[in-house]
Amino acid sequence: MAEAKAVYKKKKKVSLFAVINYIVFILIGLIILLPIWKVIVDSFSAVGVYQFKLLPTQFTVDGYKTILQTGALYRPFLNSVITTVVGALLGLVLSTLGGYVMIQFEMPGRGFLAFLLLFTMIFSGGMIPEYLVFDQIGLKNSMWVIVVKHGINVYNLVLMRNFFEGIPGSLYEAAKIDGCSPMGIFFKIVLPLSKAALASIGLMFAVTVWNDYTTPRIYITDNNQTNFQYKLRTMIMDGDTPTTQYVISTNTLYNAGIVAAILPFMALYPFLQKYFVTGVNIGAVKE
Repeated sequence: MAEAKAVYKKKKKVSLFAVINYIVFILIGLIILLPIWKVIVDSFSAVGVYQFKLLPTQFTVDGYKTILQTGALYRPFLNSVITTVVGALLGLVLSTLGGYVMIQFEMPGRGFLAFLLLFTMIFSGGMIPEYLVFDQIGLKNSMWVIVVKHGINVYNLVLMRNFFEGIPGSLYEAAKIDGCSPMGIFFKIVLPLSKAALASIGLMFAVTVWNDYTTPRIYITDNNQTNFQYKLRTMIMDGDTPTTQYVISTNTLYNAGIVAAILPFMALYPFLQKYFVTGVNIGAVKE
C-alpha cells in the first residue's frame, strides 16, 4: 500500500493553480528586487546613469568612502543607534505591559481602556497639539523626542495582546494555583513563551525609529541632536556634500547613501526571519 501511494505521488500532476501561483510570486519578487538591485548597482558606478544596468559602469567604491570619511555623519549615526535601541526597548516594555493588561478580563474598566487605545488608531490630536506638548515638556530640539514619539504604538500593543491570548489558558490557571502573582505570571510564563513576538515587534519598533525622517525635520534644528537619516538626506539632496579627493557623480553618492541607510537592517532581517513566521503561528493558535 505504501509503495502504491509513493507511485501515485510521483505520477500526480502539478495543478494549474500552483503554476500560476509560482509565476505570480516570482513576478512580484522581481518587481520588488529590481529597484533595490538598481540602487546597489548605481552606488558602485562611477558614471551616473538613469538606465537600468545589471552591472556597474566603471566600478568604484568612492561613494561609500565619501560617506565613511564624512565626520559630520558620525554624531548623527551615533544618535540614530542610541535612539533606535532605546526606542525599541521602550516600545517593547509599553507594548508588552499594555498587552498583558488588556487580557486581564476580570479587571474593571478593561473595555473602556481598550476603547480609548483603539480610538487613537483612528483619530489623533493633530500635528499642532503634538508640537505644543513636546515643546512644553522640553523635548523640542532633543533627539529624545524621537524615542518618546514612537514609544507607544497601539497597533503593536494589539498584536502583543493577540500573542498573549494565544497562550493556553491552562498555563495561567496552573500558575495561579501554584501561587504565582500576576506579574510573576508575566515574567515567568508570558514573556518566555513570547520570544518570537518580542523579536518581531521589537524589530518593527527599531525600523520605525531608525527610518524616522519627519520627526527630526519638525522638532530638531540642532545638528548635534539630529539623526542619521535626516543628516544624510540634507547633505545629499540639498547639495551640502563635503569636498573629498574622490571624483564621483551625485547619483553615485545618492545611491551609496541609500544603501548605507538601509544596510544595518538588510543585514539583520535574514537572522530574524524565522521569528516572524513563528510569531504569526503563535497569534493564530487557540486553545
